Amino acid sequence: MKVRVTVMLREGVLDPQGKAISHALQTLGFPGVTEVHVGKVIELDVEGSDQAAVQKQAEDMARDLLANLVIEDFKVEVL
Repeated sequence: MKVRVTVMLREGVLDPQGKAISHALQTLGFPGVTEVHVGKVIELDVEGSDQAAVQKQAEDMARDLLANLVIEDFKVEVL
């Protein structure tokens, strides 16, 4: 099964990369962009046919390795 894990900085955590992109977009003439948040998307192929079990396994992977739970949140989608 295909699984997508999206990892983003938590609300209130400084995002210097997002700020830099936001500033660059303003400079390039895109004034309508008010905030930019940068994260990462990890796509996995996981063996299994039980969607709930695959979802749980992917959540465990995200908790143990893919996300830094001190500053990041994650979302798991079984595709």
